[in-house]
Amino acid sequence: MVAQVKSSAPLGLKGVPVEIECDLNNGLPSITIVGLGAKAIDEARERVKSALLNSGLELPRKRITINLSPADLPKDGASYDLPIAISILLASQQIENDLTTTAFVGELALDGRIKSVPGIIIHAEAAKLSGCKYLFVPADNVYQASLVKGIELLPVQELKQIYRHLTGTVVLQPHRSGALKLESPSAAESDFAEISGQQVAKRALEIAAAGHHNVLMTGPPGTGKTMLAKALPTILPPLEEKDIIDLTNIYSLARNLSEDIIINRPFRSPHHTASQISIVGGGKDALPGEISLAHKGVLFMDELPEYPRSVTEVLRQPLEDKVVDIARANRRVRYPADFMFVATQNPCPCGYYGDETRACVCTAYQINQYQKRISGPLLDRIDLIIQVDRVGSGRVLSNDSRAETSAAVQQRVVRARSHQLKRNGGLANSQLPAKFLRNSLKANSETLSLLESAVDKLDLSPRAAIRTLRVARTIADLDSSAEIAPRHASEALQYRLRDMALA
Repeated sequence: MVAQVKSSAPLGLKGVPVEIECDLNNGLPSITIVGLGAKAIDEARERVKSALLNSGLELPRKRITINLSPADLPKDGASYDLPIAISILLASQQIENDLTTTAFVGELALDGRIKSVPGIIIHAEAAKLSGCKYLFVPADNVYQASLVKGIELLPVQELKQIYRHLTGTVVLQPHRSGALKLESPSAAESDFAEISGQQVAKRALEIAAAGHHNVLMTGPPGTGKTMLAKALPTILPPLEEKDIIDLTNIYSLARNLSEDIIINRPFRSPHHTASQISIVGGGKDALPGEISLAHKGVLFMDELPEYPRSVTEVLRQPLEDKVVDIARANRRVRYPADFMFVATQNPCPCGYYGDETRACVCTAYQINQYQKRISGPLLDRIDLIIQVDRVGSGRVLSNDSRAETSAAVQQRVVRARSHQLKRNGGLANSQLPAKFLRNSLKANSETLSLLESAVDKLDLSPRAAIRTLRVARTIADLDSSAEIAPRHASEALQYRLRDMALA
């Protein structure tokens, strides 16, 4: 008898339905698993064998052949343990249910307990798309899996529970999920009200948050660049439900969490010793990297020139396309990477070039070489370049009760973001096509003339000019203006002036 049980295999953030076939034949007792499985699947034989016996179930003294179909799709992980065990029970007629609309996923412990697996949302979505009405999931995974609507989830803690349910001894109740809370206090360490002075930098970050723009802050050590960056998530709009599902999916697949749901925008700050693979993703299992873990949030690189050139240059394509394609010998996957890129840098190796309180000890050649560590193509992909100067000691130690809180700034950001998403068909201003921006300038000849003159005088590249125009569109949105006025364009150009000194 050949028994079939449904499961799924992750392929990036998508899932592929997998059928587990079990055939029992006369011969020496053994378990053979075929279907292009990796080491973890080959070891499933011992886990399944022990789990069945320790659960008081029968392991047929037959020659057992397990096939994972489609056979040409590479498969890895312990999530196939449970469906393999169920297929053996079905083939040996210990259970006789119709399981054509039921899927199974879970890792088996030797005593029959069912452990959580990564990427449970992928499994749930694949089961739903394959026509399944029910999905047996590890109890620790049910909170995440409940984000997928349209399929009944049956949380289980041990193999014997499933056997009793399928034989009608004890009926399991489907999981009932409550409403998802979309807003929660941000996990960021800083609030805008706690940062003394720096009104220009705060204004620039407000513009960046409203239009989803990339930012580079430059200035001497101790001016508050890192603190400003850490406060940025507190003014970003709350995540939408679709983004929560995508982020939770990414973090689960990357094995960064087991049973939580990501409800805050991520803030990722990789160390400057990080490798290319850790940034973009990859490795043997083609897992997501930092740029995908920062999806819909902030990727922060402190002291950008200290990162190897090979690491910073891999950001160029994801910053444009908002996705990253990872190609390996046995698989090709695509992960989302729609993040805000925020970086800081000192003006020179010692950090004090241009500082009024301390003399710089670097030579002109050292300063020039240090600033050239950031390539022109990468600078072109940065929308706002901010000079962060030192704040006087009197302002640092005084308590400014008039300083705006992050909550107050966030209200303006949410209003501007909401307006632009509605006008742009779901796109943030940072993603607006050049054609749309050019058409919006035709009605305002004064603004167009100002921008054309500035592009020639500043020698901006076409990409930098378009990004400047996108920033001007965001400033106009914050000003509740339907048109890009000359004052909006002038302010946007101020955030490109520093570009000339860095390029």
